[in-house]
Amino acid sequence: MKQLTIGHLSERSGVATSAIRFYESRGLVHSVRTSGNQRRYDQSTLRRIGFIRSAQTVGLSLEEIAEALATLPENRTPNKADWTRLSRLWRTRLDEQIERIERLRDKLDGCIGCGCLSLRNCALNNPHDEVAPRGPGAVFLEPAGKPSGKR
Repeated sequence: MKQLTIGHLSERSGVATSAIRFYESRGLVHSVRTSGNQRRYDQSTLRRIGFIRSAQTVGLSLEEIAEALATLPENRTPNKADWTRLSRLWRTRLDEQIERIERLRDKLDGCIGCGCLSLRNCALNNPHDEVAPRGPGAVFLEPAGKPSGKR
């Protein structure tokens, strides 16, 4: 299998070498070392980096990304079935994220649920801070039944 230097991987993926080293330190990508102690990456690392960047773009944490990547086989390059299985695992999580974004879009000009942009609206939507038991942050933007805060 073709091996890429960190510079070539950076150029091909559009990700800085420092980010690649960071991903490697978090176990998201792996390299082998040459006799001169230079990093070499399998060409399949391009797909992993694309996956990482896409997942980050939609708001998934590095912890969630690492958990997902840990389900991929280590003894071979992941195939279409592996990526399909992984994407199915995230469908619910991504649907929740889409719902949050839609709620934010729809409420942004009036209420971000309780952040608080408008004390007048807050008096109508959340008199006496009644939603405080639901947790910190913009609880009105959370999908029904889901706690706010760190996911």
